[in-house]
Amino acid sequence: IEQPTFPKITEMCVKMIRRVNDEEGIKKLVNETFQKLWFTPTPHHDKEAMTRKILNITDVVAACRDTGYDWFEQLLQNLLKSEEDASYKPVKKACTQLVDNLVEHILKYEESLSDSDNKGVNSGRLVACITTLFLFSKIRPQLMVKHAMTMQPYLTTKCSTQNDFMVICNVAKILELVVPLMEHPSETFLATIEEDLMKLIIKYGMTVVQHCVSCLGAVVNKVTQNYKFVWACFNRYYGALSKLKNQHQEDPNSTILTANKPALLRSLFTVGALCRHFDFDQEDFKGNSKVNIKDKVLELLMYFTKHSDEEVQTKAIIGLGFAFIQHPSLMFEQEVKTLYNSILSDKNCSVNLKIQVLKNLQTYLQEEDTRMQQADRDWKKVAKQEDLKEMGDISSGMSSSIMQLYLKQVLEAFFHTQSSVRHFALNVIALTLNQGLIHPVQCVPYLIAMGTDPEPSMRNKADQQLVEIDKKYAGFIHMKAVAGMKMSYQVQQAINTCPQDPVRGFRHDESSNALCSHLYSMIRGNRQHRRAFLISLLNLFDDTAKTEVNMLLYIADNLACFPYQTQEEPLFIMHHIDITLSVSGSNLLQSFKESMVKDKKKERKPSSDEETESDSNSGSGSESEEEASKPRRLRKRVDSDSDSDEENDINAVMKCLPENSAPLIEFANVSQGILLLLMLKQHLKNLCGFSDSKIQKYSPSESAKVYDKAINRKTGVHFHPKQTLDFLRSDMANSRITEEVKRSIVKQYLDFKLLMEHLDPDEEEEDGEVSASTNARNKAITSLLGGGSPKNNSAETED
Repeated sequence: IEQPTFPKITEMCVKMIRRVNDEEGIKKLVNETFQKLWFTPTPHHDKEAMTRKILNITDVVAACRDTGYDWFEQLLQNLLKSEEDASYKPVKKACTQLVDNLVEHILKYEESLSDSDNKGVNSGRLVACITTLFLFSKIRPQLMVKHAMTMQPYLTTKCSTQNDFMVICNVAKILELVVPLMEHPSETFLATIEEDLMKLIIKYGMTVVQHCVSCLGAVVNKVTQNYKFVWACFNRYYGALSKLKNQHQEDPNSTILTANKPALLRSLFTVGALCRHFDFDQEDFKGNSKVNIKDKVLELLMYFTKHSDEEVQTKAIIGLGFAFIQHPSLMFEQEVKTLYNSILSDKNCSVNLKIQVLKNLQTYLQEEDTRMQQADRDWKKVAKQEDLKEMGDISSGMSSSIMQLYLKQVLEAFFHTQSSVRHFALNVIALTLNQGLIHPVQCVPYLIAMGTDPEPSMRNKADQQLVEIDKKYAGFIHMKAVAGMKMSYQVQQAINTCPQDPVRGFRHDESSNALCSHLYSMIRGNRQHRRAFLISLLNLFDDTAKTEVNMLLYIADNLACFPYQTQEEPLFIMHHIDITLSVSGSNLLQSFKESMVKDKKKERKPSSDEETESDSNSGSGSESEEEASKPRRLRKRVDSDSDSDEENDINAVMKCLPENSAPLIEFANVSQGILLLLMLKQHLKNLCGFSDSKIQKYSPSESAKVYDKAINRKTGVHFHPKQTLDFLRSDMANSRITEEVKRSIVKQYLDFKLLMEHLDPDEEEEDGEVSASTNARNKAITSLLGGGSPKNNSAETED
């Protein structure tokens, strides 16, 4: 017992065992390792080896206390299943040895607990031993049948520490599984268990009550049929609730309710817990009475969900959740639908109530799943030739109808600031999908959105669900990809705790991964789907799409940071950026020009100003035919432009701005999409080291093999669209326009105009001329993007 434990060995075991559900090769290795380490019979005379084994197993179980024990169950199931049909069963023999020795160790720890020096250590070890016994009982309860009477006295443990409560709960869980398997247990033993459980239900808190009522359910329903005993307990709490309800109805401000609040909370919880495990409408309980108990309980609990005290509301909702497990049809009642849906959809509703409703749905689905699995096992035992599907249809039909009822509100709960609300909503959706209760396509956008959650565990869970859907239904992910991207932006908005900061589309860590990386990696393998997805995203930047600026920034961030693998991917994006720029850019200039010309006609100036007017018009984009036919001269003039010329152009346009600032704001707003595309193209060019000629020569219709080369990513290239960030942070769309802001918008307009004139290099010109055109374009881009000169414009790095 005093054998020192080896933390390093424990740590290694914990790391290994958590990979029990990994790919087949690793799974096989884990199974073999632990079969040798733990599940090989030990010679009876080698007590020391057995003790070492017990200490090692209980250490690993103790180390996994917070992360759950699924791995242990999975491992044990795998090993026992592998030798089901074998004549020699070493794993089964080793399990019997382990269980017998664990019980021995428990008795020894119990004796040593009187030694005050080791109390804490041994108390922890005792909990680990009993927890390990429960894990064995869960998979093979028969192993514990002969030890049930040894475990029963632990129900009378005096509770002063957390460990004491854990001992009681685990012993109750063991007895719940084991007692129904005992052959002819003594009346005294059963009566003692019932009394012990009842004392614990009356005395202790929620967790103990829950496990003890569950154990009592197994003992009474399957073994003793001592219904009167349970009926008396139910009436005690039901009666207390009825009395408190009547007092509250007579006088809602009465102090009686406040004084009796602990009794009220306990009664709400216990009535619910008893209704979960016992059907009180059976004649065995209520006799010949015509009263419908489940409706009475529903009415009573619903009354307290409208109470002013949130703690009372929560306990009433917990009680309802328990009752619905026994009677799922109650969830179709109009008042229940209204209660659940209003709590889930009300933005101002308490987080605790939201979480409790989601927990209720989660517990119902878990119970339903367990019930279905058990029914499957029972039927297989009775007759392998029977149709199992038919047997499950009624039950799964009920679950499916219930989830259809609450699905929309559960999915909408993803858009919540609190991660705990999102966590439980995701659990409910995962259970619903795993049980096949709904058509998965409606969940895809929400799962894509949850794949951007800040918490890795939630991201992984959402991503895993998408992978499962993709395996079964090819094309679903692609179909909902753009909707999912938009929804992921909404989730990020909901999570964003600092509203003045724009929502970004990449992780703020060293990786700078796109938030929707996983989605892109799922789609990129299919060229047709990938291209359709990328074009759909780029179309959002079109001036006619009217996408809000922050969402465009979010999408541009993702496009800048997606895990591209071949040259074709970024080249395809840049090719389509050029197409969008030429169309949207022209529309943008045209609408700006029209707003000014219209204004000019309204306010016709005297003929002495005629010259200024023609200057202004040319500055605003309404060039004469003569000017339009001389692009080379214009290009050269612009290219060698001095600051004073630029200043003159700005002043000229400023003079013919309309009084109403709306077109200016509209221009500043719509131009953000084009700015982002320019910036994105520049970023991808720098990131991949592409030259202008490489981009120019690219054609989407070329064979895939031509651009199948891997990308050579540059390090330290970050996407930082300064202009758009400033626009969003200054809230320009809603702020008053100053002269300074007007001047900056006009300058932006002139830069755009220059860029549009030089968007396509003129190949017919002489070399020098092409260079001048390229320089003019680059000057415009540099000016539009706020400084930082475009790199790699002339360097043929890729070629």
